[in-house]
Amino acid sequence: MGRIRILSDTVANKIAAGEVVERPASVVKELLENSLDAGANEFRIEVEAGGRRLIRLADDGSGMLRDDALLAFERHATSKLADVKDLLSIATLGFRGEALPSIASVSRLLLETRSPEEQSGAAVEFAGGKLLRCDEAALAAGTTITIRDLFFNVPARKKFLRSEQTEIAHIASLVTHYSLAHHGKTFLLRHNNAELLSVTPVATLRERVFQVFGSQILDDLVDLGDRSRDLNMPPDEQAPPDEPRFTRRFRLRGFVSGPQVQKLNRNSIYLFVNGRLIRDRLLLHAISAAYHNLMPPACYPFALLFLDCDAEEVDVNVHPSKTEVRFRHGSVVHDFVRDTIRDILMAQRPASNIPAPTPPQPGAGLPYSEFSQRIESMNFPSVSAAAATAADTGTLPEFVLRRPISPEPRFEFEPAPPTQKLGIPDTHGPLFPDAKPLSAESLDALTDLRPLGQIHDSFIIAAGRDGLWIIDQHVAHERILFEQVLAQRASGQTESQRLLIPLVINLSAAQQIEYARIAEELNSLGFETEPFGNRTVAVKSAPAGVPPAEVEKILFEILEIAERELRRASLDDVRRAMAASIACRAAIKINMRLEPAKIDWLLRALAATSCPMSCPHGRPIALRYATRDILKSFHRI
Repeated sequence: MGRIRILSDTVANKIAAGEVVERPASVVKELLENSLDAGANEFRIEVEAGGRRLIRLADDGSGMLRDDALLAFERHATSKLADVKDLLSIATLGFRGEALPSIASVSRLLLETRSPEEQSGAAVEFAGGKLLRCDEAALAAGTTITIRDLFFNVPARKKFLRSEQTEIAHIASLVTHYSLAHHGKTFLLRHNNAELLSVTPVATLRERVFQVFGSQILDDLVDLGDRSRDLNMPPDEQAPPDEPRFTRRFRLRGFVSGPQVQKLNRNSIYLFVNGRLIRDRLLLHAISAAYHNLMPPACYPFALLFLDCDAEEVDVNVHPSKTEVRFRHGSVVHDFVRDTIRDILMAQRPASNIPAPTPPQPGAGLPYSEFSQRIESMNFPSVSAAAATAADTGTLPEFVLRRPISPEPRFEFEPAPPTQKLGIPDTHGPLFPDAKPLSAESLDALTDLRPLGQIHDSFIIAAGRDGLWIIDQHVAHERILFEQVLAQRASGQTESQRLLIPLVINLSAAQQIEYARIAEELNSLGFETEPFGNRTVAVKSAPAGVPPAEVEKILFEILEIAERELRRASLDDVRRAMAASIACRAAIKINMRLEPAKIDWLLRALAATSCPMSCPHGRPIALRYATRDILKSFHRI
């Protein structure tokens, strides 16, 4: 007997399901795209247990005839392709004909549909790929698909699903994406009978952005308008010059944020090509190139981009889940997107709006090139400006210790703690493995530092027995506060301050889910928050020392940390990342004059920390010029 055999339809469908149905969000994506192709204007999605127990999508689209409803569950059955040439110009979201049979093979599925052409509809029910019934039913026009017990017959796939919160977060993000792409339609998403997203038709994309994200994000966005470019190109980028040429039109619209909006991940980048939600490295690189030298390399903007082009210019049939595409003229698309975004940003003169570089930077210490850019962005007086000041006043520029402008300090100084490590629990190791603890010799050297003054009200100059030290006052205070926050959290004695008026912030559907996951941890770190209506949270208290103007920024940073880290890091790692965000916002800033007593306190408190040479985000706190190096520079040795 031969070794080659033909797989049964049941096995073939389960293999296809492994490619198409990765998780509950994949099911929602396939159903939602089919409904959009059917011309629906209203989408009602109900989910239970993160999609494991129930996924139901009801639409008011064209529905199906009874015979088509049964035929749709055959493999590769589709109404959208008729010939192999159609693969070269796909204009619909769905086209493979694999979604329904694949989903039906790993769930209990009920399809209820009626076409306006028929008086009655059809109810088709499957369980594990087996047809149970096909009955006539009295139904409204449109389609409702109910999926229960996803992966009930494939336990190996089911055990790889993440937590309920993680799975519903993926679904909420997906539905949010498509609600942005179709602002003239209604989207309702409910999870365990709780409403996560509800948007009604609006006239413009700007109004839909307001519905989903609120006015604060909208105020930071730049409208690209409707940009297009007609390009005369050969049939292939490598074609000879005398090859007949043709014209293609590329159109780009949407919103991008100014460089002052700096996200820690790409979750706020929404990309659509011909109305299809995609993840594309080419377009992501074009966006990064547009922001080159406008924001730090480790940060990302908010971007909602819609790229439209001829169907022949993009191949959407390169991935089973249809989330990746390939452009026929990739370099042309890349340059068009990059130049369009870059031109609109430069026209808005974003450089004048970049704040002092307080957002945390992930990773290890800054390279010299980025450090130089930061120094240049601080708006220090130039040498010529300093010389002009000296000429007018008859004095030299002052680089010694400056007195504070106001007698009221921005933060309270407590008595310096004793010179010993704080009792910070560290059961999972350091959050940033590149940060190395000080040796006992270096720690002793810090305790003997004698402050000499400040450079540009930003860097403390101090003399020690081992040489000259330059300390970044912001990150030094950040390290001190970071360890204080963790110590207070461990002892249950977190200090908080009551806000005069509760701060009400609006969350996206995905952020609402992340908030529910970390609400208890937020309270343990000094916040007092509570739900305040649908996708709204009221903040009544914040950690002591955090300026009220920074509270909202900290919360959004923490929600991004939760979304990025909770799926792959321990709770202790996430807690330390949250503490780092609080410390960064509460710490003193650059361009701030300090009294001698405050500088002295800062140095002694820094020496008492467990890792005084790097901030919680991995940046260096101090630079040391050894006495031996100084002597060698002056040719003394």
